Amino acid sequence: MAVTTASETSVNGGARTSRSSLVDKSSSAMELLDIERGVCVPFRKYTPETVRNKVLESRGAVLSLASRGVEIVWNLGLYWSALTYDFLVGRDEEVVADRARQLRNLLCNLGPSFIKAGQVLANRPDIIREDYMSELCILQDDVPPFPNQVAFNIIEEELGRPLEAVFTKISSQTIAAASLGQVYRATLCDTGEDVAIKVQRPQIEPIIYRDLFLFRTLASFLNGISLQKLGCNAELIVDEFGEKLLEELDYTLEARNIEDFLENFKDDPTVKIPRVYKQLSGSRVLVMEWIDGIRCTDPQAIKRAGIDIGGFLTVGVSAALRQLLEFGLFHGDPHPGNIFAMRDGRIAYVDFGNVAELSQQNKQILIDAVVHAVNEDYVEMANDFTRLGFLAKGTDVSPIVPALESIWQNSSGKGLSDFNFRSVTGQFNTLVYNYPIRIPERFSLVIRSLLTQEGICFTLKPDFKFLEVAYPYVAKRLLTDPNPALRERLIQVLFKDGVFQWKRLENLIVLAKENVAKMSSNPAIQVKSISKSLQVEKKLDLTDTIKDGARLFLTDEGIRRKLLLALTEDSKLHVQELVDVYRLVESDIDMPTVAVEVVRDLPTVVRDLALSWTDSILSDR
Repeated sequence: MAVTTASETSVNGGARTSRSSLVDKSSSAMELLDIERGVCVPFRKYTPETVRNKVLESRGAVLSLASRGVEIVWNLGLYWSALTYDFLVGRDEEVVADRARQLRNLLCNLGPSFIKAGQVLANRPDIIREDYMSELCILQDDVPPFPNQVAFNIIEEELGRPLEAVFTKISSQTIAAASLGQVYRATLCDTGEDVAIKVQRPQIEPIIYRDLFLFRTLASFLNGISLQKLGCNAELIVDEFGEKLLEELDYTLEARNIEDFLENFKDDPTVKIPRVYKQLSGSRVLVMEWIDGIRCTDPQAIKRAGIDIGGFLTVGVSAALRQLLEFGLFHGDPHPGNIFAMRDGRIAYVDFGNVAELSQQNKQILIDAVVHAVNEDYVEMANDFTRLGFLAKGTDVSPIVPALESIWQNSSGKGLSDFNFRSVTGQFNTLVYNYPIRIPERFSLVIRSLLTQEGICFTLKPDFKFLEVAYPYVAKRLLTDPNPALRERLIQVLFKDGVFQWKRLENLIVLAKENVAKMSSNPAIQVKSISKSLQVEKKLDLTDTIKDGARLFLTDEGIRRKLLLALTEDSKLHVQELVDVYRLVESDIDMPTVAVEVVRDLPTVVRDLALSWTDSILSDR
């Protein structure tokens, strides 16, 4: 460790203090992001200090930075001047469509970093108006491909050997070209398998680093406005964006993302994740299994393949919800070019560069928010926003509560038949724009993911009801997942104001059974279960739920009292309700198996009872 003398400190004190404060400030901003997400990142590719060092490492880089800065400021300045003029002459509302289109074209002309920034802004109602968001939603990431020979040279550099030594053939045209890279189709020499080769655009990394440095520099002048409107520094927003963008540039990280998805869905016969060939991949080249599927926006092709569209959509929604609520690792860019229908009914995902992660804490708070919505507890819903990072800590949520209540009641009051995320998001966008709410990057990806997949569902089946699939999945998770946190949420759902909700329990059971029936009858499961001998759920398995319920009844005095009150409330025995619930699950319960499980659990129950009794005696003293 370096030691600094007193004289060195006195001579260089000003410079050292200034540099140290810069580092401390940027480090604290990244630490704040980690705390908000509920994660700890031991190594990160992006920090403001890393970007600064990369950009200022040579004199030539400084000149390039200055030139690029002038270009950005000039173009954005002209655009801002036009907006100001519109406002002064009172025509700002009349020309919104034209100005939104002008902004989209401006971002395209300024290059890859701005295209990516525009795609992020398309899901950030906390930053721009909804009419501008709608225009940016069609912002295309398609750019002219760079020359094949350049791409092939990069592949050979990463492989360390000639192309013909690895591939028997490679497509002469790109399959897809985007701002960060392009894709080819090839055949492996060793196995004859078809693969997709993703190649990074040459010299893209220095361009991205340079623009990120300029983004953050410009953001520092907007901190005052950002604090007032969003409750955070503008630099923090750039840090979130920069971190995701540099992750997308690192193909070794994308390879790890694919492996994580493969692990998560290894026992799911309805989802196809391509294998990654790590021995042929590097930081600028990624070689993956070729997915021979049908574009999910072509309903006629899907029907011609003999795939039931309703079953396929059920598979897709369930896979999306598993990513979000079960794994906490979800595909952040599920646009139509990244999702395919396999000919056996499975859903296939490609392109795992844009992947977001939710911590266990975030997942639990999301489920809390669902429970609070079901129980119409809008104050706690607003508090959930604070816990998820939408609101700064200490923000008064009372003005937001009536707006949340209005949004939810307007949406849920229409019923499942008319509910859609697009309409809810439109109302939510107005709320976000008018209050000091910031949408964290990972949740803007959640919103984008849900909206995109709902759009795909409507393309394939215009009368498709997203929640008619989502609700049964959530109900099944609540009823069958042994996670203690979910057991606690189930209790919260079943009790409202201390009163047991018999009808709600019946609805949960009906919805959960519907989920099992839909999934088990899907053609993809039938094919894969035969070929892989996977166990496919044919019935709703409530064995663990009943066992845990019996344990809670015996060991938790509060739950026991509530359940006994539920059976005797209003001065009558609620036997009929109990009978109705039993009839719903009668065909799904194997009573001998349940009895054996309960008996096996008796020693644990007796121990818990003894500990509870001991604690109560000690607490009385």
